[in-house]
Amino acid sequence: MKRFYFPILTALLVLMMVACKKNVPADLNSVPFIPYPVMVNANGISYVLDDENIIEVANYEELGAIAEYMKNQMQSFTGLNFVVREVKMASGNNIFIGLNNESKADESYELSISKAGITLVAQQASGVFYGVQTILQGVEFKKSEGVWIMPGGEISDYAKYGYRGVMLDVARHFFSVDDVKHLIDLMSAYKLNHLHLHLSDDQGWRIEIKSWPKLTEIGGSTAVNGDEGGYYTQEDYKELIQYANERFITIIPEIDMPGHTNAALASYAELNCDGKARELYEGIEVGFSTLCTRSEITYQFVDDVIRELSDLTEGPYIHIGGDESHVTELDDYIYFMNRVREITKKYGKVMIGWDEVAHADIDSNDIVQFWAKEENATMAVSKGAKVLMSPSKRTYLDMQYDSTTNLGLHWAAYIELDSAYIWKPEELVKGVGKEQIVGIESPLWTETITNSADMQFMMFPRLVGHAEIGWSQDKYLNWEEYKVRLAKHSAYLDRLGINYYKSPKVVWPVKE
Repeated sequence: MKRFYFPILTALLVLMMVACKKNVPADLNSVPFIPYPVMVNANGISYVLDDENIIEVANYEELGAIAEYMKNQMQSFTGLNFVVREVKMASGNNIFIGLNNESKADESYELSISKAGITLVAQQASGVFYGVQTILQGVEFKKSEGVWIMPGGEISDYAKYGYRGVMLDVARHFFSVDDVKHLIDLMSAYKLNHLHLHLSDDQGWRIEIKSWPKLTEIGGSTAVNGDEGGYYTQEDYKELIQYANERFITIIPEIDMPGHTNAALASYAELNCDGKARELYEGIEVGFSTLCTRSEITYQFVDDVIRELSDLTEGPYIHIGGDESHVTELDDYIYFMNRVREITKKYGKVMIGWDEVAHADIDSNDIVQFWAKEENATMAVSKGAKVLMSPSKRTYLDMQYDSTTNLGLHWAAYIELDSAYIWKPEELVKGVGKEQIVGIESPLWTETITNSADMQFMMFPRLVGHAEIGWSQDKYLNWEEYKVRLAKHSAYLDRLGINYYKSPKVVWPVKE
């Protein structure tokens, strides 16, 4: 009998603690989750957060950092104390996170909330991290009871698309390491998992390449309108990668070429066919620049850049641009892209390019980012390539909301919240279905964006809707329901401190 003494005593203590817990009714189905989970079943009760909360973590080596992240976020949101404790199994009366090989998919998670405690399990650490984001959205202050709670029930969840991303143009205007880290934090709150950095363009070169130092010395010195330039050292870039990795976000570097290259052409005369360095450029018009596509020095340059970036980049992708190279003859363009594609493969990376790269000899190993021409997307699929959906009329976050928006442009469209939300990637281009699509990405070009607050205003809440399109099941993608849920969800946007656009399409709650 002695061997059962401690388990029985533990069980009795748990029952006593649960009995002492305050019974606070709550409805999990009413929580305005975004992205909305695959399955939510409410039980009508809740887990009450105490003055001393314990986060139990199994598989500590893999999940310890997530537990600490959860602790810090929960303390920040609630003002309550949380302690992380390593365990082998759940006690049943605290918050528990662990791994479970029976989960459905890589990024899936299972969440159970009872009066006694919260249990979060997933197949992989990324799933646990996404489950934590769901908990953070669900925690609320019950004013009538004066307590913080998590509404009770069961949540089962997984992503619709594996690639859910944001592109930030740091070439036209430069953004600091801290600005990018803050963006990574906001992305992670909505289960976004890829950050594409547009590191070079006509107006600036933003990443240190040690074998070609003038790229940053000269090409990184300016920005649109003559604003201050800047660049990331390789140490800065590695710091961003580490920060992103901790939030399960893959950084994708882009070097746009053969067009959009004036900053490089101003830095090194030999990259120009006439051997003359170009003047630095501070405007916003595009299509006038090109690398010398039949010169071998060009390919030494490209090889060095991709080699150094590949050495720094832990993720599988290198983006080689390829858009709007209007002064490059088509034959020269195809010749260039074919060679750059082979260089990218040589360094063990998957090539991504804007949809114009479909003209090159691409295959199933490549990804084409659709932004403008449907025929390019269908051409890419016909060659076996996968498609990343970034339709400019739906996902370009620099497009103005309407004619009164002070920031941004509107060459593609005015994109209000409903327009940004009411579309499905697999229904956008005939012949490009779900099986050919890796996911969606929302680009922010920065001709008019110079600081983090403006970045947030143009991104949010459109990006929240895009996150749901990439994650949630089709049955939840209903604008009439979503705009009501978004209005309720605005309290979470406020909690995150986001400077977001309050569209007249949504009836926002009146703050007390």
